[in-house]
Amino acid sequence: MESKMIEKKLKNLKANTPAQFGIMTPQHMVEHLTITVKIAYNRIKIPEFEPSEKQKFQKRALLDSDMDFPRGVLAPGTNAGDLMPLRSSNLDEAKQQLIESITAYNEFFESDTNATTVHPRFGMLDYAEWERFHPKHVAHHFKQFGVW
Repeated sequence: MESKMIEKKLKNLKANTPAQFGIMTPQHMVEHLTITVKIAYNRIKIPEFEPSEKQKFQKRALLDSDMDFPRGVLAPGTNAGDLMPLRSSNLDEAKQQLIESITAYNEFFESDTNATTVHPRFGMLDYAEWERFHPKHVAHHFKQFGVW
């Protein structure tokens, strides 16, 4: 995942940037991306599972096409209208943690090119699949705040 491009786009994101859709604040969005990246390199471990047929279809539709990440999809384990508690003291700290997580993600997969890790909706993904997922996920949330 290309951290330089993400870092450049993050410079345009301010704490008071309004969302064009969804309920997240800029800091919630950055922390959400960080959690997703940490899941991808096993920094945050979730149990393995076999995705349902619907989830397998969604995985193929998203990862094996030019389809954009759809709006209105709730992160697994969340409820509509609920935001996770913030973990960072401010947006700048959250941005830095995202960049550090991307660096660790890249190092993880460079050290084990055959690794697979659990995606919370799609089940096991390899590096190539994560590399198709993350750009779409990041673009979706950056569009949410007009920085893409």
